[in-house]
Amino acid sequence: MKNSFTYIPTRSGDSTAYMQVYRTGNQRSDRQLRLGRVGQAVVGLLLVTCTIACNSPSTTPGDRTGTGTNSPTSQAKRKKIVLTTFTVIADMARNVAGDAAVVESLTKIGSEIHGYEPTPSDLIRAQTADLILDNGMGLERWAEKFYQGLNNVPHVTISEGITPINISEDAYAGKPNPHAWMSPKLALIYVENIRKALVQLDPENASTYNANAKRYSQEIQAIDRQLKTEIETIGRDRRFIVTCEGAFSYLAKDYGLTEVYLWAVNSERQATPRQVQKVIDVVRQNKIPVVFCESTVSADAQKQVAAEAGTKFGGVFYVDSLSDSGGSVPTYLTLMRYNVETLVRGLQ
Repeated sequence: MKNSFTYIPTRSGDSTAYMQVYRTGNQRSDRQLRLGRVGQAVVGLLLVTCTIACNSPSTTPGDRTGTGTNSPTSQAKRKKIVLTTFTVIADMARNVAGDAAVVESLTKIGSEIHGYEPTPSDLIRAQTADLILDNGMGLERWAEKFYQGLNNVPHVTISEGITPINISEDAYAGKPNPHAWMSPKLALIYVENIRKALVQLDPENASTYNANAKRYSQEIQAIDRQLKTEIETIGRDRRFIVTCEGAFSYLAKDYGLTEVYLWAVNSERQATPRQVQKVIDVVRQNKIPVVFCESTVSADAQKQVAAEAGTKFGGVFYVDSLSDSGGSVPTYLTLMRYNVETLVRGLQ
């Protein structure tokens, strides 16, 4: 008799959550799925929430409509729930959605997105969403398997229509560089794809999404002009961007920078001696005054480069994650401005 997993629906307000239960043959085991302490806590919280919601006559704490969850009116007016795979595109989607939809990031601030491992609570959150937005181009290596665990939750890849820059070396040679949002010009394609996805999901609020997308696109175009002007203050022979990950190919192409990096795509392993020496040689030969790393990975290897090349370590850039609201880059626009200002300051 084979053991298997199944999903048991539980209701909280007008949303359906799923509790994963361990079954032995046709009989439910006394042992629920060993989700680990975090997973068990999430399931317990959902059961408590369900108990409260089912016995509450009117508004519940989780009600996103501001009205009683049992009325036909509240069902019709419930805001759509949109999940994104990481915080940067969550901010983009919030700018397009405005108050018409609820947008949340599946991964937390500071998460390393490439090798992220979804949790049982991620699966529960995703199952209650109306739409999931992902970057695609191989960024979320875990996404395909994750989507297989969901039932009837649509997902849209917002890099659709972008001509990628292919990675030229290491194990990822020939595969697309997924960091296209690092080009403000290409970010406009992201915004348009988000707009279309939201309009299709929620046509009643189409005018809101259209107006917000237009305004936000204009803000992105303005910061594109600003960043171009700032980089032009640096002499052409000094326009290098030296990082841990090769995540700046699109930005380098836009603004005439020469990109140098330790590895093509972030991974859990440390930089190899060959990768470190390669960057040291380039920095020395071109007398590059500063090197950087990214906020989601260890900067130890790049600090070694700086020490051995006789240059300075200039701090971190933000690529795959925003900061919290009190940090340096709480939005996509501040992320772009912060990175370029940090680069220019270091090169000067």
